[in-house]
Amino acid sequence: MKTTLIKSLSLVILAICYISCNKGMDSLQVDSPDGTNRVEFNLSTSGQPYYMVKHNNNAVIDTSYMSFDFKDLPSLKDKFKIINTSTGTVDETWQMPWGEQLDVRNNYNELIVNLEEQSEAKRKLNIHFKVFNDGVGFRYEFPKQDNLKDILITDENTQFNLTGDHKVWWIPGDWDSYEHLYNETKFSEIDAMAKNDDQLAANYIPENAVNTPVTMKTDDGLYLSFHEANLTNYAGMTLKVDTKDLNMVSELVGSDILGGKAKVSIPFNTPWRTIQIGEKAGDLIESRMILNLNEPNKIGDVSYFTPMKYVGIWWEMHIGKSTWDLEGTQDMSTFIAGKKGSSRHGANTENAKKYIDFASQNGIKGLLVEGWNTGWDKWISNDREGVFDFMTPYPDYNFDEVMAYAKEKGVEVIMHHETSAAPLTYEKQMDVAYDFMKANGINSVKTGYVGKIIPKGEYHHGQWMVNHYQKVLEEAAKKKIAVNAHEPIKDTGKRRTYPNAISREGLRGQEFNAWAKDGGNPPSHLPTVAFTRMLSGPIDFTPGVFNIKFDDYKKGNQVNTTLAQQLALYVVIYSPIQMACDLPEHYMVNGKIHPAFQFITDVGVDWQQTKVLDGEVGDYVTIARQERGTGNWFVGGITDENARTESLTFDFLDEGKTYSAIIYKDGPNAHWNDNPQDYTIEHLELTRNSNLKIKLAPGGGFAISIKQ
Repeated sequence: MKTTLIKSLSLVILAICYISCNKGMDSLQVDSPDGTNRVEFNLSTSGQPYYMVKHNNNAVIDTSYMSFDFKDLPSLKDKFKIINTSTGTVDETWQMPWGEQLDVRNNYNELIVNLEEQSEAKRKLNIHFKVFNDGVGFRYEFPKQDNLKDILITDENTQFNLTGDHKVWWIPGDWDSYEHLYNETKFSEIDAMAKNDDQLAANYIPENAVNTPVTMKTDDGLYLSFHEANLTNYAGMTLKVDTKDLNMVSELVGSDILGGKAKVSIPFNTPWRTIQIGEKAGDLIESRMILNLNEPNKIGDVSYFTPMKYVGIWWEMHIGKSTWDLEGTQDMSTFIAGKKGSSRHGANTENAKKYIDFASQNGIKGLLVEGWNTGWDKWISNDREGVFDFMTPYPDYNFDEVMAYAKEKGVEVIMHHETSAAPLTYEKQMDVAYDFMKANGINSVKTGYVGKIIPKGEYHHGQWMVNHYQKVLEEAAKKKIAVNAHEPIKDTGKRRTYPNAISREGLRGQEFNAWAKDGGNPPSHLPTVAFTRMLSGPIDFTPGVFNIKFDDYKKGNQVNTTLAQQLALYVVIYSPIQMACDLPEHYMVNGKIHPAFQFITDVGVDWQQTKVLDGEVGDYVTIARQERGTGNWFVGGITDENARTESLTFDFLDEGKTYSAIIYKDGPNAHWNDNPQDYTIEHLELTRNSNLKIKLAPGGGFAISIKQ
């Protein structure tokens, strides 16, 4: 691996510009390595910092001001003077232990502006810009200083002043949940307060704000996505919208207990505020800027985690076939209404062995079992402290027998820890629970935080919970355990620093198709997710439903895709762990494995490289990924409710080689609602010069395996 690192710092850089800046004339500026993106920085006549962003000399972010409000201290806003600047260039390549690609180039130019308040306190603030070919990141750095020690931030006022009424794909700035459907509107039409989803176990939307990543398209066809990187010891950022003046300002998630947004000790650096910029929608997916704004791996070897596909006792609870608890109180067919069902406990020894057999016979490495441990009859009660201990199984689940059987069959068990949103209890249990996992040869855990956070007054996305999720990662890393978090804090690229953070939920997932009152996720949901939520990192979406309409269990509920799209999701929606979420019997036809299941058996989960072949936010996307180790390629394409024909070229294949391909695609009469299980399988040979047209049904898709 070749790595080049150039770092240049100067005490007096851009001296002429510096002098002019203090006169309110010219600005400091820094360009991306290819010259397409530029940040300009200046101070107003009152000494307030502001910045602008340009792409190809056209303004993307107009004059946008920066300031902080504190409790019991004057705001840090104006009367600043530039006392120093420094610049630098970095060009290096690092490798992902697992991920969308192996080699990642980290190439940017940077500008650090050192500011001092012209007051008696002479408070200091540095603003650090990094400009990449695919966007811009900046953060605030509070250096050690005599007159600023411990601060309670009540507001961080970072503006993003837009240059037009862009088309926006957004979800509300909910302090507790990301499980909302995306809206597609003009920026001026954003109304996050219009609907509060009563199906969410936790939900709090205090004002007209959006969560990040939030993606936009300008009238000129430029794509923008706003997010943050390296969220550490700070509150998650939503973006408060001004629909009249077309700007956003950072609105941190608060804490009723703290009485502010974030309590920090100086010296301190905020997370990076990020603006990804792409001339094609696919440029946003291919960008690794969020990862590059995080620190390198701190925990060393993570070979104890192997990217894998898994099955599990999970989907059957959502469709109402079985329950999480032995008493039958967690029957999802009646759960929303708060009624009790009958005892059909899913996590019993016999059922677990059935899933193990299916996994072993079909090339699936992992097994997840939910509902195996006692406490599920109480987990949604008001008194949720100490409900679970993560070591005591229900009497019908012989833990040791299941573990021995899984080992015999070569299947790795994934632990499940539902904390019931009682993190203080979980922190007391982690050490013993993780030791129990390792003693039984379990190397990864799916955590959950369903419900309102205890203690009351804290929120899923506030500083207190950000620190809890960080503690889980750190403690798990000490025990060599990988974490797949549900009801999580947003992904901000920390998997580079802590690669035991393997995946997370953080979106409206597959389960909403099973029990949502409003008909589940519409066909446009996943073509939107690929260009919004997926920009932040891996998604444990749990694809692979073959029994699209599950009338035997929940009449009227269904998955709003074709079967072929369910296959495509293994390529389109990235995660190093991918679930084949349906029941084993739904993958069988007349006693034999379903022909389309072969793609799930074959498809990779760990990639050498990723290429976005085509796409438009909210409409469709086609992605090709090359598997590490084998060199095999897999292609997945999905569409919204509109049928379309995708024209494919294969110039990503090696010159002079002929490949064997299998195409799994929508049948001639396929339709997400009318005929979702109509599919065809086609075998052919492909070369680098091949061209192919594939028809996608409404709500449909296609998947291709390409082997040498």
